[in-house]
Amino acid sequence: QVQLVESGGGLVQAGGSLRLSCAASGFTLDNLAVTWFRQVPGRERDGVSCISDRGTEYERSARGRFTTSRDNANNAVFLQMNSLTPEDTGLYYCTAGSSCWTNEYTYRGQGTQVTVSS
Repeated sequence: QVQLVESGGGLVQAGGSLRLSCAASGFTLDNLAVTWFRQVPGRERDGVSCISDRGTEYERSARGRFTTSRDNANNAVFLQMNSLTPEDTGLYYCTAGSSCWTNEYTYRGQGTQVTVSS
């Protein structure tokens, strides 16, 4: 079965950390660009980070706090989120495709909810 599955979300206090996972099955992630997005109801989605053959890229508020990395052995991409603030709250989902940040992805997961309390 071809799918992307996110996990690792939850409720955390401000200043805490979470590590999100984006795991693929049925295809290989290591040659694709993987973008993490955050969706908040009533707002446009925000691109948070991307990892591709060009390296890693981060949205401005994520720089210095978030780190995205690959685990090719397990066909997964991670998003380590530190120093979380309530503004980081949202549904985080990953996409995989030929380039970063784009709507023209090939695969998308259902997302994992992150809630940061003040």
